[in-house]
Amino acid sequence: MTSLSKKRWGAGAGSRLTRRQFLRTASVAFAAPYVITSGALGAAERPSASNRIVFGCVGMGGMGNGDMGAFLGNKDCQVVAVCDVDSGHRKGAVNRVNKHYGKNVCAGYNDFRELIARDDIDAVLIATPDHWHTLISLAAVRSGRDVYCEKPLTLTIEEGRVLSDAVKRYGRVFQTGSQQRSDHRFRFACELVRNGRIGKLHTIRTGFGGSPACGPQAPMPVPDGFDYDLWLGPAPWAPYTRNRCHSNFRWILDYSGGKMTDWGAHHNDIAQWGNGTEFSGPVEIDGKGEFPKGGLYNVPTHHHIEYTYANGVKLICSSSEAHGVRFEGTEGWVHVNRGWIKAGPASLLDSRIGPDEIHLYASHNHHANFIECVKARRHPIAQAEIGHRSVTVCHLGNISMLLGRKLRWKPDKERFVDDPEADRYIGRPMRTPWHL
Repeated sequence: MTSLSKKRWGAGAGSRLTRRQFLRTASVAFAAPYVITSGALGAAERPSASNRIVFGCVGMGGMGNGDMGAFLGNKDCQVVAVCDVDSGHRKGAVNRVNKHYGKNVCAGYNDFRELIARDDIDAVLIATPDHWHTLISLAAVRSGRDVYCEKPLTLTIEEGRVLSDAVKRYGRVFQTGSQQRSDHRFRFACELVRNGRIGKLHTIRTGFGGSPACGPQAPMPVPDGFDYDLWLGPAPWAPYTRNRCHSNFRWILDYSGGKMTDWGAHHNDIAQWGNGTEFSGPVEIDGKGEFPKGGLYNVPTHHHIEYTYANGVKLICSSSEAHGVRFEGTEGWVHVNRGWIKAGPASLLDSRIGPDEIHLYASHNHHANFIECVKARRHPIAQAEIGHRSVTVCHLGNISMLLGRKLRWKPDKERFVDDPEADRYIGRPMRTPWHL
């Protein structure tokens, strides 16, 4: 593995600090952000090439293409490189970028390290399988790049702590792809709860269904144009079979955490936001799950987890609950999902949050929020620490189900209470030569 952390980023002898050099070298003092004026960003229609935020995109599957499309459509961005270990995904992304700009401007890479080694990239989009999120994010952050990384942020709790600390240490702007935070319905639901409109909050329910099962799969030849060894990366070696890779990775614990981390990273994130614990977590976890008896997939097919927070609030996360996030209080309830929000009494939805009440971070477009924060050097709505804490809730649920017992957790120390066996699940070994 090449060393990316030794790359030096200088402004050049005798040169004035350019916008790109500022983005690369800035230490983030978010309390007093450096704001780049609209004049410094170039013409109103489209900034000059030197003033655009230059992107490299890693992971060109469904979510990667969707995220890249959002940045292609932003006049302040320029995509110059894409990376994917599947040559079909890679070539398709290159063609899409070149067609968008009307000329051949995009390079394609098989290995993310080659993309990050370029000296013209300001920000990196990461939409790979989950087991790659942290390593690629760390390489980008340590080389001075800002990062937009898809959720769930990490494969383990340890990865999240290392990544969050690195983002802070290197002064980077980092957005987790938890886009529900940029939906006004979810924000309004959380503001209703945080301002006491439903009385004293006592229960939160998150529902998102269970994960599929899959029988035994015979090994298959690796398809031409697919770098399977690099796809596996830090994960244990396993024979190739079609149902292991691409969108199916999330049903295998070596690469993801099933629906618990896939949808749980969305809905449990909103639960944390409404509970005011987005920088903390539960203190007790009692999980029960049904696991496949055999076959390729090994994540729980059904789950029921009860979390207890220090403030007494219970979070019930279950595959049998109605989809979405439901907050229940002593005087009412509010239930929010993508595309709708309901409440009891219904008049709660006519409520207005006053100027002296709690107003949560307002973002109306998740990708645009990231770009705005890159320019202003401030935290986006789903910064790394929040993404880490939200997916930690999901990891804790999976650990409790795997161990088959109740666990006690110290959110400040990010360790279990007097439980060395459970502590061993906080991190995982990586296949050589990969490491945090």
